[in-house]
Amino acid sequence: MAKQKTFKTIFPAVSVPLNEDYSINEEEYRIYLRWIKSFFDKGIQGIVVNGHTGEITSLTRKERKRAIEIAFEECGDIMTIVSGINCENTIETIEMAKEAKTAGADAILLMPPHMWLRFGMNEDAPFEYFKDVAEGADIDIIVHLYPATCKANYPLKTLIKMCKEIDHVKCIKMGTRVTPIYEHDVRELRKECPDISLITCHDETLCVSLFPGMDGALIGFAGCVPELICPAMDVFKHPADHTLKEAQDWSDRIYHISQAIYGGGQPSGEAHARLKEALYQRGIFSNAIMKKPVLPLSQEEKDWVSVGLKRSDLPKVDMSQYK
Repeated sequence: MAKQKTFKTIFPAVSVPLNEDYSINEEEYRIYLRWIKSFFDKGIQGIVVNGHTGEITSLTRKERKRAIEIAFEECGDIMTIVSGINCENTIETIEMAKEAKTAGADAILLMPPHMWLRFGMNEDAPFEYFKDVAEGADIDIIVHLYPATCKANYPLKTLIKMCKEIDHVKCIKMGTRVTPIYEHDVRELRKECPDISLITCHDETLCVSLFPGMDGALIGFAGCVPELICPAMDVFKHPADHTLKEAQDWSDRIYHISQAIYGGGQPSGEAHARLKEALYQRGIFSNAIMKKPVLPLSQEEKDWVSVGLKRSDLPKVDMSQYK
């Protein structure tokens, strides 16, 4: 099967299994990626490594590169490989993007420098940042849009300018998380930038966020419960072939494990730890180790995950066939 790069698909932001010494468990990571790849024909035609779910902020630069290399080796023949980039200065961001490209990434998920979260930014800074990285690294970009309530959110006019004037900008991960603004901006971007892929990243309210007619999703959830995410996405992408009742039924199944992992809030370090616990309880990972400063889960939190898996009817996975 010839590879066709796409930005209109489900992108699992994959987790990374760790050994007791906090190094990457490469063998288990490969098996996990093969399992994810088995959902290619069901709607998962790309993966994101080094996302927040993939613990980008706690992985070393060497580990981030290795995560890309392994993903490319296991899935790069047919799947679009994207790597998150998290950096505080433009020069090093370009270096990291080039490094990701060399390691096998087809595109990057470009996160805003975290200093913008604390101090805000010059209104021209986001456009210049993306333009410099696109030109310096010559690689396609997914815009990582942060919530409308934070100082690192990009205004609609900035997003439109990026899409129209930077050829390498192919997709926006719409992390707005304020429903009226989200729907308004999706509609305006559809009108102004019809060729740009718009994908949701609202793990915690997935089905609700799909209603404006999204091209896909970039969510850690898809790397944990793809059996639910793929058919739910199909209902919303092909509404003429389905009923509203089907959408509600999938939403009902997703709800319980979503509550167990995200608790109605946004993805966070602690939520990612609960997601990794779900992977462990499903038999996909051999442990649920996270790098500090994320702390181990309490027994109560582990029990939440168990109940969520049971109520969402998510059994253990036989991983032996992917070894």
